[in-house]
Amino acid sequence: MTQSDGFLNHDGPPRDAWQATWDALAGAPSLVVVTHANPDADGVASLLAVCRVLTARGKQVQAAVADGTLPETLRFLPGTDTLRAPEDLNLAPDDLLVLVDCADEPRLGPLYRAHPEWFDGSHRIVNIDHHVTNTRFGTVNLIDAEAAATCEVLAVLFLEMGVSIDAALATCLLAGIEGDTLGLRTPSTTSRTLRVAAELLDRGADLDTIVDHLFRVKPFSTIRLWGNALSRAVWTGDIVWTEITPEMLAESGATAAEGEGIVNFLAGTRGALVGALFYEQADGWRVSLRSIREDVDVAEIARRYGGGGHSRAAGCRVPPGIEARERFLSDVAGYLAGISAAR
Repeated sequence: MTQSDGFLNHDGPPRDAWQATWDALAGAPSLVVVTHANPDADGVASLLAVCRVLTARGKQVQAAVADGTLPETLRFLPGTDTLRAPEDLNLAPDDLLVLVDCADEPRLGPLYRAHPEWFDGSHRIVNIDHHVTNTRFGTVNLIDAEAAATCEVLAVLFLEMGVSIDAALATCLLAGIEGDTLGLRTPSTTSRTLRVAAELLDRGADLDTIVDHLFRVKPFSTIRLWGNALSRAVWTGDIVWTEITPEMLAESGATAAEGEGIVNFLAGTRGALVGALFYEQADGWRVSLRSIREDVDVAEIARRYGGGGHSRAAGCRVPPGIEARERFLSDVAGYLAGISAAR
C-alpha cells in the first residue's frame, strides 16, 4: 500500500477487489475500453482516464463511447482525439473488455445489440462503476456505491496502486467527479470525495477549465433548447416534467446531450418530489429522473422499468407513444402517493 493509504472506504469493496481489478488491467497486453451510450462527463472522463493510464504502461488500447457520441462540452478533456467509432472496435479472443460507468450491458445501447457475443461469457470483462444498481456482470467487478462518481473509484484505485497521476490524468478524473456531483453539491459528495478532489488538484487538475466547460460556458443552441424545454414544463404537484423531441433539437441546433442539466433544474422546483425529463427517440422515451428529497428513491422507480442509477438520480426507458408516457407518470404518482401516505 502506498502513501495514499486511507482512501478505501470501510463500507466499500474489499481490499482484494481493488487489487484484483488492478491486476486484471495491468496484466492484459491489449484491451477494449467502453463507456455507456448517451455519455456524461463521468462516463467519458472515466474512459479517457483508464486509457491514459494503460497506454502509459505500454498496453494496446482501443476506446470508444458505445454510441459514438461525444458532447461538445467534453471535447476539452485530454485524449478525446484517440477515441474510435464503436464500429471500428475489434475485440480479439484474448483482449480484456473494460466497461466504465456502466450499470448493465444494455446501457451500451447499439454496441450491446451489435455484439451480444461479447457478453456471452467467452470474454473476460472488468466492470468498474459506482451505481448501486450495477448488475455485477463482469469477470472482475469493482463497484463502489459509496463513491460519488466512477472517476472517484478510478482515482482511489490509481492512488492506492501507486499510479503516477499527471495533470492531464488529474483533470480527467476531477472532471468526472465534478460532473456527477454538479460541482461537489449533490448528497453523494462525501468527505472522501472532497479528499480525492483535493489530491487531484494538488496533482495539477485544471479546475477552472473544468468548471468553464461543464457549468459556465454554453453554446447558444443550449440556451434555445433549454428555453423550449422549460416552456413546456408540466407540474402535477409531486412531479415536474418536460420533454425533448427530435423537432426541438432540430429547431435549436442542439444535441440531446445539451439537455442533460434540465432535469436537475426541474428537481429543484419548490414543492416537487421528482423531476423528470423525457427524450423522445425512435424506439421510445429515454427518461432521466432526479429528486432532492431524502425519502424519495428514483432508482426504485427506474428499476420497475428495467433501468437503474442512484436514489437521487436514475434513468430508464419507456415504450414509445404519449399513452406509455402517461402510464409512466401515473406509476410515478402512485409511488409518490404511497410515500406521502406513509409519513
